[in-house]
Amino acid sequence: MAVLERTPEVLKTMLARLPEEWTHKNEGGDSWSPFDVVGHLIHGEKTDWMVRTGIILGAGSNKTFEPYDRFAQFENSQGKTLDVMLAEFTALRSQNLTTLRSKQLSPVDLEKKGVHPELGPVSLSQLLAAWVVHDLGHIAQVSRVMAKQYSTEVGPWTKYLTILKHRPKE
Repeated sequence: MAVLERTPEVLKTMLARLPEEWTHKNEGGDSWSPFDVVGHLIHGEKTDWMVRTGIILGAGSNKTFEPYDRFAQFENSQGKTLDVMLAEFTALRSQNLTTLRSKQLSPVDLEKKGVHPELGPVSLSQLLAAWVVHDLGHIAQVSRVMAKQYSTEVGPWTKYLTILKHRPKE
């Protein structure tokens, strides 16, 4: 919870009111810009983490998750500004964490299972841990994409700036 509640503020601090040259550029190919990452996080708040938590904790016998559309942000973010999206992400995350806290999860709850469409059986504790790591991965991604905007400008310091050497998976 401590990490999950901080992610919106971290991203607001990094991205709010920056020029689009910083927030809308990616690493080339099909990679994502910081703008795309925020859109992806919004979509996850609406359709992934808490929806899957509900499936795991629900009374129904079907515990299979719907596949997650990892690319929905490209359509859903059209026409929005990054500052509007950061506010939306902040509100959604706050609501989701309030809901999660209200469940007063027990150790037994954390061991309950759902079925991921690709990974198979997963526990609620694994889902929640993945949510934290997912946030941290996207914060690192945003930092890396922004750092690469100065790949040329740093000149010979590239040798020491390992963040510039990372290549996105295609």
